[in-house]
Amino acid sequence: MKLLLTSGGVTNASIRAALTDLLGKPIGECDALCIPTAEWGHPMCTPASAWRFVAGHAPGSMVGLGWRSVGLLELTALPGADAERWVPWVRAADVLLVDGGDAAYLCHWMRESGLAELLPSLADTVWVGVSAGSMVMTPRIGDDFLNWTSPTGAGDRTLGVVDFSIFPHVDHVQMPENTMADAKRWAAGIGGPAYAIDDQSAIMVVDGAVEVISEGTWQHFPA
Repeated sequence: MKLLLTSGGVTNASIRAALTDLLGKPIGECDALCIPTAEWGHPMCTPASAWRFVAGHAPGSMVGLGWRSVGLLELTALPGADAERWVPWVRAADVLLVDGGDAAYLCHWMRESGLAELLPSLADTVWVGVSAGSMVMTPRIGDDFLNWTSPTGAGDRTLGVVDFSIFPHVDHVQMPENTMADAKRWAAGIGGPAYAIDDQSAIMVVDGAVEVISEGTWQHFPA
């Protein structure tokens, strides 16, 4: 799986160009599935914010980029459905567009639905995450970003598809607690390498190679 881990979505030309490179063909020739599940776990998210993402009206819109087709995949519904029904939908998609919200909640439902188990077989699929949709791929999110308590006791541990953690939304006007100084404090307690990125930045991962795509502010914190 090829990853484009963003803070705020596809917010500038550099991130869009990186997405097109990962797809290997124009956006208009690609089929997408959008996943809003993380929205339901975060206290700041609402039905209106979920609708904005699905409808392509959210800032840094990913759904509204001009895909050939867009479908909706709600992970909380999948445990009640046969895998033979939904797995072909995922395999047929060129890209999965994964919204932000609560990363621990998203991680739980990725495991419960079976999507997490499916990921290693999706070699050519592109995963584009926003905020929690990116953080879920990391080993840990840190207590600062833990708003939902997993019934399995997972705490702040997430999927660990990549070996670094992500502090998103650096210096966001609506998040005064997300300064670079806050990111440095968070990184000191995360127990591994980490990146802090603003909404004009993204992290691209292909075959283990990591590249920061940015027209804004970011910082790498070694382990």
